[in-house]
Amino acid sequence: MFVKNKMTTNPFTVSPDHTIPDAHEIMVKNNIRRLPVVKNDKLVGVVSNLDISHSSPSKATSLSINELTYILAKTKISKVMTKNPITISPNALLEEAAILMRDNRVSFLPVVDNGKLVGIITESDIFESFIELLGFREKGTRLTIEVDDEPGIMSHIAGIIAIFGANITHLAIYRGNNGKSALVTGINSQNTTEIEKEIEKHGYRIIYKLQNS
Repeated sequence: MFVKNKMTTNPFTVSPDHTIPDAHEIMVKNNIRRLPVVKNDKLVGVVSNLDISHSSPSKATSLSINELTYILAKTKISKVMTKNPITISPNALLEEAAILMRDNRVSFLPVVDNGKLVGIITESDIFESFIELLGFREKGTRLTIEVDDEPGIMSHIAGIIAIFGANITHLAIYRGNNGKSALVTGINSQNTTEIEKEIEKHGYRIIYKLQNS
């Protein structure tokens, strides 16, 4: 799946000439934690609620409330934003976005196409895609089968399931360190008793079963 399939298009943005109160108001009103900073349709930075918090004068300051308000009202986003943020292409895979977020310890990526901001993708989007990919919310049965990590195993399992007229809707493999793998198989049926018996008859072990109604 590609970033463009899961990104949020037309995200809220601010200009580098906006002030801290401007950005703070947008974040609070729309319950968001960061904003792309755009000038002439080009991404020039990112500002987060933490950037705003860190840029605010210390509580220990001797300045009055009026003086603090004045300073914040005059402070432009260009002074507190993160410049040259990490970005990703809309045509990149979701796995690439996940790796970028993980390696750089960020929870949000601006999506840029030919220098123009076209969307954003967040860790929540990645999590939702992972859930969708494995079919956690879809009706049916998910069997986690312990198998030898050898060629032809997936084909054999699929053949067994096909005998009963069931369809494999999702598939994932978790490789272990002992020559074994856990094959997570989503099946479009909640009546899998006979399928399970046949799978185990061929020497495989079902280590977990989850049914969604």
